[in-house]
Amino acid sequence: MISMKESGLALWRQIAEKIEVDIAKGTYKPGEKLPTEFSFAARFDVNRHTVRRAIAYLVEKGLLHVEQGRGTFVFEHVVDYAVGKRTRFSQIIADQHRAPGGVLVAVEQRPAGPVAAKALQVSKTEKLVMLRILGEVDGRPMSLGDHMFCAAQTPGLVEAYGESKSLTRALAAIGIPDYVRKITHVTARLPTRNEATLLQQPPNRPVLVSESINVRPDATPLEYGVTLFAGDRVQLIFEP
Repeated sequence: MISMKESGLALWRQIAEKIEVDIAKGTYKPGEKLPTEFSFAARFDVNRHTVRRAIAYLVEKGLLHVEQGRGTFVFEHVVDYAVGKRTRFSQIIADQHRAPGGVLVAVEQRPAGPVAAKALQVSKTEKLVMLRILGEVDGRPMSLGDHMFCAAQTPGLVEAYGESKSLTRALAAIGIPDYVRKITHVTARLPTRNEATLLQQPPNRPVLVSESINVRPDATPLEYGVTLFAGDRVQLIFEP
């Protein structure tokens, strides 16, 4: 419990300032759910109406947002994600003065199957290597992508990614210095429970699904990818 001393400010304003300081210090991080009104009321030894007024003030300032039935959350700035001829996750995030990251969730080798085979213009039995990567911004998940390549054409890719944490740098390390986006399709759906857990979002919140094909400069297919984006953390911007 924190005693609210006389300071010439209304109690609700004092509480708002203390919460704002906690946000600035990182005690409550972007996207994080705040304690309940009851918890704040106990902490500051005030009634819930006073806490509610402080929260409303911070919502008006753009520091918090309220989701009906879920609670109050620290506002999280949406990432502008440009989808163009050369779409590079790390560069896009770094250009916005934020920290990109990548966690290799899984690696699989498997036959292409009908969808990937058509995208990569190979037989359905062609062996692919798939890297499932959790893309992070400032340490918080933003995307979950399955990146599929012909295994015979990309030897050493998994090891190179483990060292660089960047697909672009990993491909360059194995002799593929450039590639471009051929096509992107975007839809939306609800995530599976495992996808929601990895993206740190509720399962009833939609994700954006980007299905793309990247090709070498000579137009030879290189990568077939399916990436899920946390819908409330990213704005996809399509460039010519």
